[in-house]
Amino acid sequence: MSDVRLPDPQTSRVVLIGASRYSDPKLPDLPAVGRTVTELARLLTDPTYGVVPEGHCTVLLDNGDLRTVGQRLRGAVDEAEDLLLVYFAGHGLVSSRRHDLYLALPDSEWTAPEFNALEYDKLRHAVLDSQARNKIVILDCCFSGRAVTDTLAGDETGKLDQLEVAGTYVLTSAQRNQVALALPGEDYIAFSGRLMRLLAEGAVGGPEFLTIEDLYQRLRKLMTAEGLPVPLNRGAGTANQIALSVNRAFAASAGPALRERRADAVRQGKDGDWKGAATLLQKIGDEQTRILGPEHFDTLRTLQSYAHSLGGAGEPMTAAQLLRQLLTDHLRLLGPDHEDTLRSRQFLAINLGEAGYREEAIGMLRVLLADRGRVLGAEDPHTLRTRHMLARNLALTGARDEALALLRQLVAERERLLGPDHPHTRRASEDLAKEDGGERDVREVH
Repeated sequence: MSDVRLPDPQTSRVVLIGASRYSDPKLPDLPAVGRTVTELARLLTDPTYGVVPEGHCTVLLDNGDLRTVGQRLRGAVDEAEDLLLVYFAGHGLVSSRRHDLYLALPDSEWTAPEFNALEYDKLRHAVLDSQARNKIVILDCCFSGRAVTDTLAGDETGKLDQLEVAGTYVLTSAQRNQVALALPGEDYIAFSGRLMRLLAEGAVGGPEFLTIEDLYQRLRKLMTAEGLPVPLNRGAGTANQIALSVNRAFAASAGPALRERRADAVRQGKDGDWKGAATLLQKIGDEQTRILGPEHFDTLRTLQSYAHSLGGAGEPMTAAQLLRQLLTDHLRLLGPDHEDTLRSRQFLAINLGEAGYREEAIGMLRVLLADRGRVLGAEDPHTLRTRHMLARNLALTGARDEALALLRQLVAERERLLGPDHPHTRRASEDLAKEDGGERDVREVH
């Protein structure tokens, strides 16, 4: 579906309600509920793969005050504009006369849920009152299938028509008269645990984004195959086009293809088409940010190449600004001695020099030369490239004696290590032979 999208995290709200402890002896405690609600909150607020920031996720775990639950639910209902997601896990109760569904809270009573449990019909009305464009209700409790019968839309046809426009989706863990299960040896409730596994691991062969409908279809097949209660659903409008997660399995399969595209773009830049390379790398970086996350190793490497290509295309100051930020991320995520951290420092020095800040570039290259020699060794190709880069910048500032000394040493080492006909050796020899120290593009040395 081309219209599938992630919800707007700033205008979406999530409410997670769960009860793991009960005062009524007829309602056994459900310790798996507490673990389930906590883990689901973590997945839905994950900075990379979640749908809302932590501040937009209301967690009501073991809150027995019906008024407080109602107030917090109403607060989220009033604030949601794009997606409103309401989830409940715990005991499901049925009233004795009308057989309506009630969601048990810690102080609810088995025999009289009408007075101390959350009536599903009231939750339904609250959700339908929301101005959110898309509304999703997920119930993991016994008898939850009652929520997707005629009770969902009420007895009036007009209300059903209104529901179709509202864009609402209800997903339940069990049929109308089935019980939900917490299986021995499993940390989470059976239905929610499998739902969370899809969110955490993705669906192999699935689309880039996992919608509520995608999740339902996969859960139905999975739970049927395992002989577990089969979930039910009912959807209307556009709610089934809202994704609840990036498909992490899709990200795993997309990663190699994106890396190959990056390598092609980098080669394009090295062949002289820096502008075209920068355009391609920006697109690849955007895709990697969306699919893999902004701090994924591949994403950071593409952003590094993109920034350097911008410099080659005539925007060295913009490149240097991007590389400063990237260097901060590399230091935090990879450490000071990682090869990509060292490469960002070299690219930053190159672009600062090209932008006219030669002295700053020389200072950075002196320190980098020592660090690369310490980490990689004095004869490593990257160390030698840094020495070449330093010599070129020194020559451009008039420090010819030091530049010539570095170039003589560099030529001797490259002749010994690579031979006199290697392109790197020839390039160093050409620089050594030049006496004018005129302005040159030093970007080819990276």
